[in-house]
Amino acid sequence: MSTCATLSRELSEPLAATAATATTWLLVEQNGPWGAKALGESHLDPAVGRALDAATADTGVRVALIRRPGRHADCLPTARHEVVVAHTVPAPGRSWVRRGQVADPAELLSLDFAALGTGDHGGFGVPHVGGPIALVCTNGRRDRCCALLGRPLAADLAAAGHSEVWEVTHLGGHRFSPTMLVLPYGYAYGRLTAESAKEVLAATAAGHMVPEWSRGCSGWDRPAQAADQAVRLATGETRADALTLAQRPDGAGRWRVGVRHEDGRSWEVEVAEGVSEPPRAESCGKAAGTPSRMEVAALREL
Repeated sequence: MSTCATLSRELSEPLAATAATATTWLLVEQNGPWGAKALGESHLDPAVGRALDAATADTGVRVALIRRPGRHADCLPTARHEVVVAHTVPAPGRSWVRRGQVADPAELLSLDFAALGTGDHGGFGVPHVGGPIALVCTNGRRDRCCALLGRPLAADLAAAGHSEVWEVTHLGGHRFSPTMLVLPYGYAYGRLTAESAKEVLAATAAGHMVPEWSRGCSGWDRPAQAADQAVRLATGETRADALTLAQRPDGAGRWRVGVRHEDGRSWEVEVAEGVSEPPRAESCGKAAGTPSRMEVAALREL
């Protein structure tokens, strides 16, 4: 059976700089089945889902639903909803994860989403204590690859018991399934196996990221994701929060990204937007297209 993930792998499409962008994630536990547009197609009150989606628009906050790995078709309603809020800009000292519970997700509409997007949690919940949090995309109603490849991975990781594991509604990049976002640093990964995913979680627990399967850090826009990957490959640096990035436009479809290491070293990276050829489907069932890709044109140490 041909899938978008199979074709992407056969075409050797690069993983780098394909992560969904969000400075802050708002993750809300919601048991039961999910539809393709889960905020309005689940056991969550659709009006609340639409209101959360509207309230977080243009704030840097991305809302997703989460649930524990397992069977979901006939789950009992959620009495209290676990809520995880994570700011995922991995510059030194800037990432944080906080969590709480609500009886009704409508309570979350009182949050200051603009502040959350900038990294101000406003005292929500309590700090997360413990190891990495793994979020594996499993929403088969959005793309069958996420169900076929994501659900077994989430189940395997949960059974291993080394990290906290949740299924999540949408991380983007279905064709890179199985995909996983790991907190606290917000790096997304693709084309994982059970073994490589466990390696990623072990590295995260030690304060590192793994370039080989990295799609980029969600806290940065895609040009900066490309620059981050380029510097890491050039230097071998894997500490998740060792680099600070700042990007600026440099003409249509081009950017210059300044990268600074915490030890004082710095680089300038030129990034250009191209397209992926030949055409391929970005998701199962969709027409073939040429998704954009970020290409590093130059890397200079300053």
